[in-house]
Amino acid sequence: MLENFFCAPKTLRRLRTGPSGPYIDGFAAELSRAGYSAMTAVRYLRAAAHLGHFVHRERTDLAAVGASTLEAFAHHFPRCRCPLSNGDSTGYHDYFGAKLFQRYLSQLGICRDREVTVDGIDEPALVTAFRDWLQVHRGASKSTVRRYARDATEFVRELGEDVSIWTVRAVRDFVTDRAAQSAIRTTQKRITSLRSFLRFLNASGQSHTDLADAVPAVASWRLARLPRCLSEDEVARLIATCAGTAPVHVRDGAILLLLVRLGLRAGDVAQLRLGDIDWRDGTLLVAGKGRYQVRLPLPQDVGDALLAYLDHRPKTPCSDRVFLRSIAPAGPFKSGDGVSSVVERALHRAGIKSPAKGAHLLRHTAATQMLRHGVPLDQIGLVLRHRSLDMTAYYAKVDTSLLRGIAQPWPEVQS
Repeated sequence: MLENFFCAPKTLRRLRTGPSGPYIDGFAAELSRAGYSAMTAVRYLRAAAHLGHFVHRERTDLAAVGASTLEAFAHHFPRCRCPLSNGDSTGYHDYFGAKLFQRYLSQLGICRDREVTVDGIDEPALVTAFRDWLQVHRGASKSTVRRYARDATEFVRELGEDVSIWTVRAVRDFVTDRAAQSAIRTTQKRITSLRSFLRFLNASGQSHTDLADAVPAVASWRLARLPRCLSEDEVARLIATCAGTAPVHVRDGAILLLLVRLGLRAGDVAQLRLGDIDWRDGTLLVAGKGRYQVRLPLPQDVGDALLAYLDHRPKTPCSDRVFLRSIAPAGPFKSGDGVSSVVERALHRAGIKSPAKGAHLLRHTAATQMLRHGVPLDQIGLVLRHRSLDMTAYYAKVDTSLLRGIAQPWPEVQS
């Protein structure tokens, strides 16, 4: 497999006879399978070879490579004197390539240390149980579980793991201290996650006091703002940015149509699977928050866009997700953030200035367009999968014809 990236016999011999040699061909095959370009793969293969020389010089072996070894490897670049390491270490590419190589060795069972992850931190036992509860009993998405667990971990580290000594004052002080250092939106998310964590502790019997009510609220008035949405002309300009036959444009066009026609969330699109599309009945199975599933009708233009993308979609046996990333490593979107990035890039190409940049902007747009075309609020709520009509009532403020009918005339000023 190395011959796909290197042609000089001397280079091939050097890579295969070095400390990383026994695994270098397999790593090359893994990089090729993941869709990395030849130039990037060459950099990462050289980084893998460099890491082997580094650990050999440190009188250890590849089995011992872990987070501390990779950190030492990163600090090693400026003074690198490793033999046969090419002498062209770029820092970032060497470190990232070495991390991918360590991950590959972990999958093979070579490394004794666990796979190095970006957000891999030791969690208190309370948080680990909370994470399991969110996944099993609440059906929370991976991104929600990660965010809630992160906030809960910070909370436990501040107050200690002995729940019996937690007090109302300690809880309130923690929230107010963090609120002074964060934006309002961040504080609101932290409050939601902490209340969920404290309710879990009380419900599971680990805390005999329900401290969730001790978490203070942030002043925020529901329905205070108008929904942020695009006009029909802006929607047309947005879709037009994906014209063309390039695979990434075809994929992005299908994503934008799903968002703006059906009001899907970013996570809904990222999690969509090939089996969720019923072509015979023209419906789409969407699993939203809390495993709440519903079948939505598939509009003609959305179906045509999906068929066009599936013709261009990479044939990969590793995933049945509909939408795959356009850059390496090949595979599905890890979360809805990738879908929101598609929307943000399209807005930039269309030259549309909007206070909101993510996928939720198109969810608001779908709701307001349905309302302006006379669709009743309760039916809009079914499409958006709202649990309560109060949630859908948020969009009633953009129905100017209805508001005009109930608005009272301004009294004349009597002289």
